[in-house]
Amino acid sequence: MKILLTGATGFVGQAVLTCLLHHGHQVHCLVRRPNALPPAHGALAFTGDVLDDTSLDRAAAGCQAAIHLVGIIRQYPQQNITYQRLHVEASRRVLAAAQRAGIRRYLHMSANGARSGSPSGYCDSKGRAEELVRQSALDWTIFRPSLIYGRQGAFTRMLAQQVRLLPAVPVIGDGRYPLAPVAVDDIAGAFVSALEQPDSHGQTYPCCGPDRLSYNELIDAVALALGKKPPLKLHQPASLMRWLSRPLQHLSSYPVTVEQIDLLLAGNCCDDQRWCDTFALQPTSLTNGLHQALEDFPWH
Repeated sequence: MKILLTGATGFVGQAVLTCLLHHGHQVHCLVRRPNALPPAHGALAFTGDVLDDTSLDRAAAGCQAAIHLVGIIRQYPQQNITYQRLHVEASRRVLAAAQRAGIRRYLHMSANGARSGSPSGYCDSKGRAEELVRQSALDWTIFRPSLIYGRQGAFTRMLAQQVRLLPAVPVIGDGRYPLAPVAVDDIAGAFVSALEQPDSHGQTYPCCGPDRLSYNELIDAVALALGKKPPLKLHQPASLMRWLSRPLQHLSSYPVTVEQIDLLLAGNCCDDQRWCDTFALQPTSLTNGLHQALEDFPWH
């Protein structure tokens, strides 16, 4: 099958692209820079932007399916990097390009907790993008992953570096908020399996890993995967972190925003495991997934 893929250079996008090629699909990758992708047999790079109809039409030509992965986890309004543009408007344009190209099958990356009207701008924009997908005439499937981890994941890298280098790992709040991290290769496998799975048409799938644990326990699991003892944890009052972050969160060098703090404290779990049954997936345990992700840490 010939597939339009957006977000191919991102963390999840690289895993999805690898899985698509492994299963013999031809992939048209819309990328922002020439030579953004490493050479890969069967993958064609089309330079352009998800907000540019001309480049979208060029990349979508001849495709039978579209996988839309583009997303951001924080905004930089002064650089015109906003949830409205890159979640809502980008989804609108990819859906329209798919329809112009005669594409029927459409797979959409959303997020656990997506809901139009959410007080979180991130979750609200993801929810509004989902509404556009549901209103389309395409054979769509929406995936809502929880916290995705893997070898090249920024969150995985951050925790591993903190455990390895710091005398005590900083933790916002009490660290008891629940998480259900999901392996990036499991998400990639679900996307690829969904391409030819009619039962998934018109369905929305929360995607959580099989292990539920607190943030404190996740830090210990990372330490174990690195062959280290559970580290000391330096708990920071959430109210203090919000106060400190509010004036600094617009700086790209500052690591966290107030919204990200609130989302972290709210937890990230789901009980719906239909995605594993539908796509015949045996979800990767956190222990095995972290060992695979961190087996040759530190990364260069």
